Amino acid sequence: MARRRPSARGSGLASRLLAAIVVVLLTAVATAALVAAAVGPGVFHDHMVAAGAADTDAAVLHAERAFRDAGAVVLALALGAAAVASSVVSVVLTRRIARSLRAVAAAAGGVGAGRYEARVPRTGLGEEFDALAASFNTMAARLQDAERLRGRLLADVAHELRTPVATLAGYLEAVEDGVRPLDPATVAVLRDQATRLTRLAQDLAAVTRAEAGDLVLDLEPVDAGELCRTACAAAQERAEAAGVRLRTEVLADGALIRVDRTSLAQVLDNLVDNALRHTPRGGVVVVATTRDPDGNVRLSVADTGEGIGPEHLPHVFERFYRADSARDRAHGGSGIGLAISRALVEAHGGAITAESDGRGSGATFVVVLPGA
Repeated sequence: MARRRPSARGSGLASRLLAAIVVVLLTAVATAALVAAAVGPGVFHDHMVAAGAADTDAAVLHAERAFRDAGAVVLALALGAAAVASSVVSVVLTRRIARSLRAVAAAAGGVGAGRYEARVPRTGLGEEFDALAASFNTMAARLQDAERLRGRLLADVAHELRTPVATLAGYLEAVEDGVRPLDPATVAVLRDQATRLTRLAQDLAAVTRAEAGDLVLDLEPVDAGELCRTACAAAQERAEAAGVRLRTEVLADGALIRVDRTSLAQVLDNLVDNALRHTPRGGVVVVATTRDPDGNVRLSVADTGEGIGPEHLPHVFERFYRADSARDRAHGGSGIGLAISRALVEAHGGAITAESDGRGSGATFVVVLPGA
């Protein structure tokens, strides 16, 4: 259904605002005329009497009549000129306000229709209008980013599902046609692909719950060094299989953080697993804890692996983001582990960042949490 445009005959804000200004102007004119008519002659008469003129003197009566006539003419001309000038200024002002609001309405309509690139120009009508335009533009930019991420998310989910589903369908069809026996090797392949799908579904559910704030955290004081040692112990077998040396550096013994032990263990496991997957044989992964002067505790996972290009650093915590899609999929990651880690850390009131000097220089992921 076509949208109705505001009528130019008086239903718009500009017409109503102009009508309100006219009412105020007429009220001011009437008030000024009444006050001048009531006060002016009396004041003039008192001055004439004070000058020694008699109340009944014909010259005095003529002067008072002349004063009233001249005052009425001058007041009428002055008020008329003021009304014309005020009307012109009011028309210009209301048109500017209406034009600015129409720009906001048009941009809002565009955003409502899915055109998130719509923006409102600065109006120059004051801080309030400029703040409104800036807030709207910020909202539109975030919606545009969210739409872009949503589209990429759907594409990446479809891509992640395509390979295991195609593998399952191909093997099942081969088994049904008798081309391939249902031997332990075939069952292992089917189980591996089913596990991959299950892990993807679980990771998506976990990051969605974390970002929506639906997590129930069992907060307790935990030794940060103990968390790091436990994370290294859990990943030691994977590190040995990958030929990577994994070690712990606890530089803040007894540093306590108030966290959910299970959630933070998942964060560290994700970061260590990510480091192991991107560190070649013979490399080193270091899990360390330090304490900042302001009392915050830092948990870091540093590797001597492939590193991250500066253009990719701002995006590494986004779902399914990969600096090198082919390489990362070959490493077996779902592309959601870092997104889950960020959501869990932020749920604890902390922050997580990625640092790297570029390709071939390794990477460091730092989690900063308030000390207990």
